[in-house]
Amino acid sequence: MFSSPRLPRILPSRGLSPKLVSVLQVTPMALVYITLVLVPLGLIFVVSFLDYNFAQVFPELYLETWIDTLTSDLTLSLYLKTFKFLIIVWCICAPLGFAIAYFLAYHIRTNWVRTLLVAAIAIPFWTSGPIRMVSWVPLLGREGLVNQALMGLGLVDQPVSWLMYSEFAVIVAYVQMLTMPMIATSLNSMAKIKPSVIQAAEDAGASEWQIVRDVIFPLVRPGLAIGTVIIVTAVMGDVFMVKYMGGSQVNTVGMSIITDLNAFMYPPAAAKSVLLLFVVLTIVLALLRFADIRKELRQ
Repeated sequence: MFSSPRLPRILPSRGLSPKLVSVLQVTPMALVYITLVLVPLGLIFVVSFLDYNFAQVFPELYLETWIDTLTSDLTLSLYLKTFKFLIIVWCICAPLGFAIAYFLAYHIRTNWVRTLLVAAIAIPFWTSGPIRMVSWVPLLGREGLVNQALMGLGLVDQPVSWLMYSEFAVIVAYVQMLTMPMIATSLNSMAKIKPSVIQAAEDAGASEWQIVRDVIFPLVRPGLAIGTVIIVTAVMGDVFMVKYMGGSQVNTVGMSIITDLNAFMYPPAAAKSVLLLFVVLTIVLALLRFADIRKELRQ
């Protein structure tokens, strides 16, 4: 008979307290966060209060930059236009994403079919952003399929110019890009709803609309809030789609920051960036009061 080998006895650690162990565990990530996030934000905040000239920044306090940023009619108009994009895109993406997620979760019974449909929705995002933007030209351009169809049906006599390189094109690109995150977050929340909850509502005589309104929507609200956060951050800080789909004819807050950077006006760009960050954080904090996003992320 062979005797089992005797395992060494592991003694509890006596040198490090649990609190110190926790601190050591979070220290690397905290250093990365401080180095890559807090320090650059602090530098941007400091630069926004400095005096400047063409391509030069002087270490002198200069408050006129912030006064101009907060009182300028141009800043107000840019934020109004950006908020207009945000509201329109959210009003389209939220109902559309919720409806598609509901269809995938409760009307597609086969898992492999559901996975195939989700993959089909995600396929456009396998390509790079510039390719997706260029792909709109054959569809919405002056010689695109939409204009050819309108002229072929006799609805217009000449190509419609506002389909491409306009605010309409920017909104179309936003909807195409941001519906997918809303579908993903809503579908993730719906997947956590126990079937017994839906069955209990059906046994109580509730219609499908009543189940959606009184059962599913309240439980999916955190997922909708997370999708809304993605839409807010994407639209408010975007310059890529506005530049390519707007054809340099649409100006937003992000585009104004890029314009200042290209003109080497770093303090105005820094002030607008800090103000934009404050606005976005305010909206996110408001969404935290609407739904417990942190609980949804922990699950």
